[in-house]
Amino acid sequence: MDYTLSRVWAAIRKVLTILEWNIEQTDESAHHVKAKTKSGFMSWSSLLLIDAVSVNEKTTRVSVAAETPVTTITATVDFGRTRQRINQFLTELSRELTS
Repeated sequence: MDYTLSRVWAAIRKVLTILEWNIEQTDESAHHVKAKTKSGFMSWSSLLLIDAVSVNEKTTRVSVAAETPVTTITATVDFGRTRQRINQFLTELSRELTS
């Protein structure tokens, strides 16, 4: 992303608040966040691991990994939901940074 680390880091926290996802763990010095999405009807919550790293003075790399615990029954219902949640976060982050 073509934004400074401080701006991206502030936007990440704001986006998690907008999405109403719980921040479970934050490491300010490493710019690492562990967040949990909301669960829904017949779906489990996902755990997102978000890291922001400065590439240079004006560029920041954001990586997002996620996992959703599923059972045999809920695996069919949750198929692709974890990827959707990552995309939802990145879309909202991009929107927040360009506003």
